[in-house]
Amino acid sequence: MNYGIKAAVLGLVGIGAAFLVIPMVFGFQKPMIETVQHGPRGVAMGLVYNDGDLAKTAAANKVPTYLPKLPAVGPKASAVYKNVQVLGDLSVGQFTRLMASVTQWVAPQQGCNYCHNPANLAEDSKYTKVVARRMLQMTQNINQNWTQHVVATGVTCYTCHRGLNIPANVWTNATPAPGSDSGMGFAAMNFGIAHPTTVTQAAVASLPSDPFTPYLEGAQNIRVQSTVALPGTDRSSIQQTDWTYALMMHMSSSLGVNCTYCHNSRAFSDWSQSPPQRVTAWYGIRMVREMNNGYMDPLAPVFPDYRKGPMGDVAKVNCTTCHQGVYKPLYGVSMAKDFPELQTVSSSAHPYP
Repeated sequence: MNYGIKAAVLGLVGIGAAFLVIPMVFGFQKPMIETVQHGPRGVAMGLVYNDGDLAKTAAANKVPTYLPKLPAVGPKASAVYKNVQVLGDLSVGQFTRLMASVTQWVAPQQGCNYCHNPANLAEDSKYTKVVARRMLQMTQNINQNWTQHVVATGVTCYTCHRGLNIPANVWTNATPAPGSDSGMGFAAMNFGIAHPTTVTQAAVASLPSDPFTPYLEGAQNIRVQSTVALPGTDRSSIQQTDWTYALMMHMSSSLGVNCTYCHNSRAFSDWSQSPPQRVTAWYGIRMVREMNNGYMDPLAPVFPDYRKGPMGDVAKVNCTTCHQGVYKPLYGVSMAKDFPELQTVSSSAHPYP
């Protein structure tokens, strides 16, 4: 090939490359990063936010309009309606207002018939009604007994459901992979390792893809960071550390924050130097465990098979279920204050049936 032909070919290649590069360069936008100081300066205690991500989470955390509170006047719901097992101490007006609100929060398209047989509203023939009753008890229990996590803000059905029958962020037990049996010792595999996870699992990291079963349903030890250089009393393995960090990545992405929201960057394991949010998160983990073990798992016989996971369990909750990308669900706006009937347990305070 002579020099002229070579120059022409190279020129065409160059022009083609330019047409490819130009849209790529102008197609990418520099993320607008904002850093908010969260602790002592000089120790990397900053929270990093992306304006693009904030716009998405803001849209997902809008508070809907709802009916105003009604006074506790008139006959009780239990005296007028049949089979009112949880909210019978409310007046008819309060009871009707809450039922209309639950419909708006959970089944805005299906309406009352999603849980009720229109021919007989009192009967429990639909599994959704049995589940809804238990979920009301769970909501009351959270607001009354888990103020260490939800404080005075509290929760309502909308906190999780956001207008959907099934909350957008739930999970079921994963099918064990071949070789994942922990009894195999060094031959055991970390289930999900080297396969990118979803954002809600472990923030698209190559970490175990199910950090929920051991920690948000089970009660395995999460604190695996040793304080000594050589092995001592802490015999935690690298495998256990992988699972712990998967949970931490899940929590970080669920709340839309980085690690220093709960930890001090110079001493991650030291509680005395940690921000107060770490204590709030500690209670949150235990609250979620109780929700899954005390409310969701016992409902397995009630749910139809098509609503269960591959292991036959029901959908359960994790941090994303409520938080949906922000450090406080709905940015801390309290809907619960306008629904006092969801603030205290109206039947049994014990979470287990």
